[in-house]
Amino acid sequence: MLGEHRYEVEVEWLGDRGEGTADYRAYGRQHVVRAPGKTHDLDGSSDRVFHGDRERWNPEELLLAALSQCHMLSYLHVATRHGVIVRGYTDAATGTMVEDGRGGGAFIEATLRPRVVVADATMLALADEIHAEASDKCFIAASVAFPVHHKPVAVVAD
Repeated sequence: MLGEHRYEVEVEWLGDRGEGTADYRAYGRQHVVRAPGKTHDLDGSSDRVFHGDRERWNPEELLLAALSQCHMLSYLHVATRHGVIVRGYTDAATGTMVEDGRGGGAFIEATLRPRVVVADATMLALADEIHAEASDKCFIAASVAFPVHHKPVAVVAD
């Protein structure tokens, strides 16, 4: 079924220390991200370099996590269609953001490093090949304006 899909989130800022945004260092970056029907909230902040709380998720990490999750879910779907039996999947994703000197910036690239565990050795080559198809099907990767690289490794289950 083709269609338009809508998503909702609520973000609540928790960083007023009594002065609001009177000064760049006067306020905290802590916030909470919620979505209808979700049982857990996400504790968010800005990156530590931007005066945030390193124990909370920052938007840059969440963008990278979204890319990684989307690729994984697309990959599992594509693997099923091609008869590749996946027994395990992990990813060690990285991304690079560059500041522009005017208070902004942008991601310039992300690299996903999926490690896929397949049922037997006959599936190894195909397991690597279908990452391209999974990337084409990933909604998040199709929505970003920077390259998303893939450095997959496939291994056989013990």
